[in-house]
Amino acid sequence: MPSNPTPLIDLDWNKFNPWAVTPVTHRLSDDPRFRIESLVELAKRLDSKGRIRAHTNAAEAGTSFANAPDLHPVKNNLIHTMEHIEAAKAWMSLLNVQTDPVYRELVDEVLDSIRSNVELKDPGMGYRGGWIFVSSPKTVTPFHIDKEHNFILQIKGQKTIYVWEPDDLRVVSERARDRFHSRHDRGLIAWREEFRELAHCFKLSPGQGAYMPSTSPHLVEVEDAPSITVSFTYYTDSTRRDSLTHKVRGRLAEIGINIPSSQGASILDRALYLGARAARAATRAAYRATGRRVGEESATYARAENA
Repeated sequence: MPSNPTPLIDLDWNKFNPWAVTPVTHRLSDDPRFRIESLVELAKRLDSKGRIRAHTNAAEAGTSFANAPDLHPVKNNLIHTMEHIEAAKAWMSLLNVQTDPVYRELVDEVLDSIRSNVELKDPGMGYRGGWIFVSSPKTVTPFHIDKEHNFILQIKGQKTIYVWEPDDLRVVSERARDRFHSRHDRGLIAWREEFRELAHCFKLSPGQGAYMPSTSPHLVEVEDAPSITVSFTYYTDSTRRDSLTHKVRGRLAEIGINIPSSQGASILDRALYLGARAARAATRAAYRATGRRVGEESATYARAENA
């Protein structure tokens, strides 16, 4: 592979802001790894490891993202569902495709092609992952947030993505973000229909996509045809710093110590981060001394159990 491969995702890299929502284009729509027959074979390999998530088209914008598969379960065999996705009335996610050798190559090709551009503004790319969404018409990804930076790219069909800036406290509060980072709990994140008018709205066709920074709230609606979408995700030094700060704030809140909003407390947040980083370093050193495995978000690939 060339040392500086041609980027497979395009945007104005000179103006790239790693903490701002941005429209993008890409050149992946014709990649044979996204043909439905290739994805069915991938699904067979992932299904045996429990790496397919699915719910029916009964899920709505305000449905709990975490509980959607249990609230609206797909009753049929998941492989059969994917083979007949047009009529299946189902939303499906192939999780952590970087654990599959064929699709790890895809994750590497795409993220290696943009890594130098990303790291000029946001160094420390690691914990890289891939997620492929195969969806029936008129299905919904409920409103939620995720920890990683995310390039979400449309491969087949059309989707509408509503996405909000990661610091839009009108949509997701600081307390909700603290709770999410400290406990991976989205319980304080609640949908309201009036949020739509505050969103960036991207109507995506093949070759189009969006960049969503860590904790950008988003909602996705499939249009009138089956859809295939892929997300390439990663952490950076800034996402690790932000996550650790929120985690400390969340844990302190649990014992009654409420820190002011981080948007107006940068010095305090910096102190919290440095203290937490020192404590984490000491903990990791102790783990290494006992020979126990230490999970780090700076590892090359995301671990499958963190889906």
